[in-house]
Amino acid sequence: MRLPIASGVATGAVAIALYPLFQGGAWFWTSLGAILVVTGIGVLAGHYRLPGWLVPPAQVLAVWIYLTAVFAGDEAWARVVPTKESILVLAELLATGFADIQRFAAPVPDSAGIVLLTCGGVGLIAVTVDLLAARLRRAALTGLPLLALFTVPAAVVAEPISWPAFIIGALGYLGVLVADGRERVSHWGRAVLVRRTSSFTVTRPSSDAGTLRLSGRRIGFTAIVLAVLLPLLLPPLEPNPLFSFGVGNGKGGGNSISIPNPIVNLRGQLSLPENSTVLTYTVSDGSARYLRMYSLDVFDGEQWTMSEPRGRPEDRTSDSPMPVPPGQDADVPVTPATLDITVSEQVRRLSFLPLPYPASRVTVEGDWRPDRDTLMVFSTRNTAEGLTYQVVTAEPEPTAEKLRAAGPAAPAIKERYLGLPESLPGEIRELATRVTKRESSQYEQAIQLQEFFTKKGGFTYDLSTQGHDGPALTDFLIRNRTGYCEQFAASMAVLARVLGIPSRVAIGYTGGGNLSGQWQVRTHDSHAWPELYFEGTGWLRFEPTPTGGAGQGSATVPSYTRPEATSATPDEPITAPSADPGDSDPTGGAAAGRRDRTLGLDSGGLPIALDEGMPPAARIGIGVVIALLVALIPAMIRWQLRARRSRYYSRRFKDPDDEDPSDVTAVRGVRRESAVRASWAELDEDPSDATAVRGVRRESAVRASWAELDDALYDYGMSRQASESPRALARRLTEQYGFEPEVATALGRITSAVERMLYARTPGETGTLRADLRSVRRALAATVTRGRRIRAVLLPPSTLLRMRGLGGRVLDGFDRLENIRLRRPARKGA
Repeated sequence: MRLPIASGVATGAVAIALYPLFQGGAWFWTSLGAILVVTGIGVLAGHYRLPGWLVPPAQVLAVWIYLTAVFAGDEAWARVVPTKESILVLAELLATGFADIQRFAAPVPDSAGIVLLTCGGVGLIAVTVDLLAARLRRAALTGLPLLALFTVPAAVVAEPISWPAFIIGALGYLGVLVADGRERVSHWGRAVLVRRTSSFTVTRPSSDAGTLRLSGRRIGFTAIVLAVLLPLLLPPLEPNPLFSFGVGNGKGGGNSISIPNPIVNLRGQLSLPENSTVLTYTVSDGSARYLRMYSLDVFDGEQWTMSEPRGRPEDRTSDSPMPVPPGQDADVPVTPATLDITVSEQVRRLSFLPLPYPASRVTVEGDWRPDRDTLMVFSTRNTAEGLTYQVVTAEPEPTAEKLRAAGPAAPAIKERYLGLPESLPGEIRELATRVTKRESSQYEQAIQLQEFFTKKGGFTYDLSTQGHDGPALTDFLIRNRTGYCEQFAASMAVLARVLGIPSRVAIGYTGGGNLSGQWQVRTHDSHAWPELYFEGTGWLRFEPTPTGGAGQGSATVPSYTRPEATSATPDEPITAPSADPGDSDPTGGAAAGRRDRTLGLDSGGLPIALDEGMPPAARIGIGVVIALLVALIPAMIRWQLRARRSRYYSRRFKDPDDEDPSDVTAVRGVRRESAVRASWAELDEDPSDATAVRGVRRESAVRASWAELDDALYDYGMSRQASESPRALARRLTEQYGFEPEVATALGRITSAVERMLYARTPGETGTLRADLRSVRRALAATVTRGRRIRAVLLPPSTLLRMRGLGGRVLDGFDRLENIRLRRPARKGA
């Protein structure tokens, strides 16, 4: 009975980690119903002792009936029994769910298809966990399906998994292990509990197996605590840890951030049901500008990704102009312009500034830094939400003659921007040479590639096409030739590299539409385009994606890519959209009716580091200092304990009138501080009794000195036998270590005060014991090695023993909570 319930609880606990993937919570409650169905079947199977092989099919059938009742009840018989019509409805919802997941970036809306897909997956995980734990009795293996469910948000969402979700999931898995151990040990019979204390041993029979699981439970609990606390104490080795502990969790204030996956983010924004405004800008010459955020330079055969950008302290936009554009000569004609850009307050977690390329100066509040190689501007401390900034740009306008005469690229450019995997299909390499003329210059070949996509190749613009990996690239170029800007930009960049032209893929926005002199950029203006490199001019934008009504409506073709042009001419006119953001929907209305969503730009994927100018040796030194401070915690605890005890054994008690019997506050303070419990009753009877007050304080001083001597012996590795009296201890230490007469006398005064306090009717006068303790400690330290003395100061064993005892008491408290049993009251007359 325990294992099915523990399996269901573990599945539900781990499913909580999926919350960042969805906009609402309907998916969780629906999935919780599927978990309860699986758990209920498992409990009933155990109660009626059904064959183990029959339970998983019964659970799958029950989940199917549950999903039918929830999602296709109108088509089912009696709203429960599946029919042909209900099966078709579920199949259609599943197909819709798969399509929506591909179209939307996290957090996705909780549509019926997505919820059905999630609920079915969680239900199958619950069946698998129950099978491994309750049927096959392999509880440890349940970690595999639970981990598979747990890693989904880690792989999809950029935000690290929150520590509460981690703890809840880990405790769920630990509960399965505990339940399995309890089931196994309970078959052994009655266990015997043996607990040892400092003075006696208790043996009692136990009716359960809880005590035999103590070590395993403590190990699991300790492992969870360490997994949460250690990242807070240690400097991170990676800029983006799995869990949001410590530095570098992507929330600012550290030296690293987690940037979005540009391709996933692009697909998500183009498919948004509402064409919301991302930013607005004005420009001095009135012409629109493409605004780039990301530059992808690595193609591994599956996808385009970004190399790690670096932001140097000396390149802060607030301190200096932007770096010189790579490869651009000073004599290249440029078109200067100034843009004033305002980002919408709806935009979330945007750590890269949308900028025209190349920007020569950026005036913006905050710590923003450019990457010298790509001129991307980013921040690890600030975001662009609601930000207004000014950009000065000088876009190159080269002549066709200069581009035709461009020489070979520099070796560093070739090494970084010509890389292609050896596994690139030969048919793609052959296509690049087939659609271009071998005798043409690289500039002319680039124009031929662009015309292949826009005019001659028979390509069609369609947002429903998904994928940008190797097989999808081949399918797009060779077979169906249908896609959107992602496929067009990625494909042209690959073909350019085949021809020896350095290339990369830019992700950002087109110029948008002009409304009353102000340019407005919306989510459906998200765009990808290739940038090709020509020595002497630098990086230039090309546009292989169809423009206008048959393609990306706000895309434009650069003037230098029109070979018939004899001089630089402005870009093709941009059709201004209407004031209604829903009028220009590239999806063709397919997303009508879906809810609007916040412009989340954090689709997760690539960690980057900010160069703070601190050398690695300094960072390592800081980490070492932090580790040393943590290691000194026992020493600081020992010092604090010694200082607190010193307040007692530094006092002198000999004058009967040295106390004020009317000071009730002092008496209560003594009650709080003293460890002597025998005097509480006397103090309760008469709090003005000066003798009682003096006795409590005297006993406190003697006990404090005795405890300090005991800890000093333990720290120096000297044992005190339990049956040894204080006087015998003093005699043995003096003879064994040959103490000087004054040290022996000081030790004798301490032990004599202890014996009088324990056995004498009237303890008599007790002087200050501080000097005696200091003398004895020095004598004890002189008898041990230097290493032992250092350990006694830095890692005192007495403090470590107390810390271990405290941990044991905390875990004992959990043991007592678990052993609580709710019993029914006995009926009278039974």
